[in-house]
Amino acid sequence: MRITGSRVVQTIAATLAVGVIATGCASERGEKDEGKGGDTFVFGAAGDPGSLDPALASDGETFRVTRQAFEALIEHEPGGTELVGGLAESWNADETGTEWTFNLRKGVKFHDGEKLTAEAVCKNYDHWFNWTGTYQESAVSYYWQKVFLGFAKNENKDTPEANYKGCEAKDEHTAVISVHEATANLPGGFSLQALAIHSPKAIDAYEKQELSGEGDAISYPKYSQEAGTVAGTGPFKITEWDKGNKEVTLERFDDYWGEKAGVEKLVFRTIAEESARRQALQAGNIHGYDLVAPSDVKTLEKEGFQVPVRGVFNIFYMGMSQEANKALKKKDVRQAITHAIDRENVVKTQLPEGGTVATQFMPDTVDGHSDKVATYEFDTDKAKDLLKKAGEENLKVTFCYPTEVTRPYMPAPADMFELMKSDLEKAGVKVQPKPMKWAPDYIDATEAGTCDLHLLGWTGDFNDAYNFIGTWFAGYDKQWGFRDDKVFDAVKKSSAEPDVAKRVELYKKANEAIMEYIPGVPVSSSPPSIAFAKDVNPPKVSPLTQENFAEVSFK
Repeated sequence: MRITGSRVVQTIAATLAVGVIATGCASERGEKDEGKGGDTFVFGAAGDPGSLDPALASDGETFRVTRQAFEALIEHEPGGTELVGGLAESWNADETGTEWTFNLRKGVKFHDGEKLTAEAVCKNYDHWFNWTGTYQESAVSYYWQKVFLGFAKNENKDTPEANYKGCEAKDEHTAVISVHEATANLPGGFSLQALAIHSPKAIDAYEKQELSGEGDAISYPKYSQEAGTVAGTGPFKITEWDKGNKEVTLERFDDYWGEKAGVEKLVFRTIAEESARRQALQAGNIHGYDLVAPSDVKTLEKEGFQVPVRGVFNIFYMGMSQEANKALKKKDVRQAITHAIDRENVVKTQLPEGGTVATQFMPDTVDGHSDKVATYEFDTDKAKDLLKKAGEENLKVTFCYPTEVTRPYMPAPADMFELMKSDLEKAGVKVQPKPMKWAPDYIDATEAGTCDLHLLGWTGDFNDAYNFIGTWFAGYDKQWGFRDDKVFDAVKKSSAEPDVAKRVELYKKANEAIMEYIPGVPVSSSPPSIAFAKDVNPPKVSPLTQENFAEVSFK
């Protein structure tokens, strides 16, 4: 469903029926660019990608790049949250929600010349299902584990049994994917960029390379760190990753099955500081950039730049790892930290107009948001009392935050960190700052649960409450490092309920259980802005931050 001012939900009833036949939809664009930038569109990214293989990633900066080159079976409508056909023209599920049939588009080619077939689709899913060793680390196979839980042979005692059952090519253009149990993760999970489809020839090459390390010291395979091997079906193909100059270059794929891209070349140039991105746009060195600082919006608009605002579809939070710091196992300590943070000040000073203080781990634009959750008002004295009650008056924490990046939910990480660090210190907490490069260091460290406290957030991948709370709280997760059956059971119960109205009520109960346990601090939700040059026909902006840059052209 589209994001509007009202709450929305993707219904199971609708998705268990036959999927809608996809229709083409894109901004008007010409084949030849006559603008100042020639035939190359340069976008200022807020951070480096971590991998050119989206299956090994979980962050938006990686997906912003790979989304232009890889496509999933299902996609989202341009500028919205409704599911539409991707590489599958249509799809349907059986009445149990455990067998999903995909009718693939015909005549689709991969960038290496291979053809899209049902066997190619199954080869992708079976490739992920049979991952072993370091590939089973949550920092590596994050989305596979969130959607399908486990692997053919689990090597970690905390990894649940796989829900993926298998994939069968019924004929050349019909793939059937089966799961053991129905889940609210589907069909939305089939739209994930991490589950986008790769060329079977490329997968053969991937499987000859090793991935090693663990925790925050993972060494990614060579194919994922340089152009030349990865091959998708998207409107652009990745041709170069110049890490020295922090640029990824993509070129128009002329054999693309759909409408061709409006520019010949697309360059993502990492410019970590927002002010530097703004200056680059004003100087004409780039044609657009994301995550405009709230204070810059009016200035850019007055200068004639285009600054569309996305709908609110994110959550920003302070995470706590109970395995990294045993004091965090005490509820009084977690409550103390939550009371210590002046979230209203963060919203007022750091977020754009329309930002709100969060009361739970999902935005109020998604059905399942509860108005009966336990709340934790800003109260420094109460925080001190709770720390004393817990015997942790001299609490020390390592507080991680990312550098060289801004995120839709976190426009100024260092500034937001400083505000919260100051709040904690006023409550008597001794804070050891630990800045870390966003990709892959910070992402890997937070997923591995090696930081006592950390700042992170989530922009919804698809429109269902489970995509938020189910991402973290349906079972043990290293990022949080806790086990609580009341929380886990409440979240899993909501996922398994097929009746929409009942499921929404169960989501509310799950949110109430989560906030009673208080595993971390939900801080805020906000509407991020994106900016484009005056001579650009921009893509439709997405509340999911899933812009399709093939829609871009020059005026």
